[in-house]
Amino acid sequence: MTPADLSSTVARAVRRAVEDGELPAETGVPERIVVERTRPGGVGDYATPVAFQVARAAGRPPAEVARVIADGLAAEPGLVRVDITGAGFLNFTLAPRAAAELVREVLSRGARYGYAADALEAEPFCWGPTAEFRQRAVHEAVVRILRSQGSSQGSSQGSSQGSGRGSADGGAPPVVVPVARRDGDVVATYGRDAATWAVLAVPARETPQFDARLLVQDESGEFFLVRYAHSRAKALARAAARLGFHPEPGHVDAPGHVDDAPGHADAPGEIDAPARPGTAAAPALLRLLAEYPLVLEAAAHRRAPEQLVRFLVRVADELLDFQHCVLPKGDEKPSAAHRARLALAEAAGTVLAGGLALLGIDAPDCL
Repeated sequence: MTPADLSSTVARAVRRAVEDGELPAETGVPERIVVERTRPGGVGDYATPVAFQVARAAGRPPAEVARVIADGLAAEPGLVRVDITGAGFLNFTLAPRAAAELVREVLSRGARYGYAADALEAEPFCWGPTAEFRQRAVHEAVVRILRSQGSSQGSSQGSSQGSGRGSADGGAPPVVVPVARRDGDVVATYGRDAATWAVLAVPARETPQFDARLLVQDESGEFFLVRYAHSRAKALARAAARLGFHPEPGHVDAPGHVDDAPGHADAPGEIDAPARPGTAAAPALLRLLAEYPLVLEAAAHRRAPEQLVRFLVRVADELLDFQHCVLPKGDEKPSAAHRARLALAEAAGTVLAGGLALLGIDAPDCL
């Protein structure tokens, strides 16, 4: 069971409950069931409020509906447990997924990792000359994200004059606060990519902020940080090729392991041995890769590209911490551990590139 599978798995459980008469026949199955990472202090790994959606149609209390759905999920492989919290929130604990399996999936799907099975290509965008820059950027990002999740109702040409009508999946378009007049021509000042990042980094209803951090060439600026992390993943691949090895998904050694030590390339060492710098970031990076499809689904559901922006910053932070353990040091020989770490770094770079593309921002190989 992967996090991305949870939505369809829960939908099947609701459908079975209706077919078996445990829920009223008129109960509908939501078209999209949003599953998100459990908040700090919560129960399990992931949670969904789907019982509240179903309860309205079923005419039953959410907690009762949640119990019916939880019972239907009891035998699902890959689900360690299902808990009900509050008035009817479903919380899921997943069985651990092998790192190699996850990384292999990311690399095999490339830029389309995280896309729904029924994903659509974004249509060419066509705007009238009166369209305001931020409105255009937000609308285009929302449509790309929606179509990555299979929305066939979204129209990238929803408004030839920038009115925002014709929003994807038939719902109300986000209300977009324009760039403040005091900021002037932000594209001319900061460049299109940096300006796009700034207008997407906060909810559409809030005024975007422009300052010198958009222009800094160090990790103190989030725009630079994310694109730099992607370029580092590319640089690691080039350096590894010069050393004669390539990425190969496999076990990524945990902190305290010395499976890359000379003479012990493929076997874990003593658990109390010193951790290789950067290996502590591997588990967090793997969790983020697994979470990415859910982030896209949630961003589509809420028409909130800022959620994707925040997620990419987290991935970049972890990748930049992790990069230091990827390549051999000194006279070390490339090992299976190095190949697995390189594959993980490449997978993280793939997610960064894919996310930036959905936002309409370039991901340079060198920065």
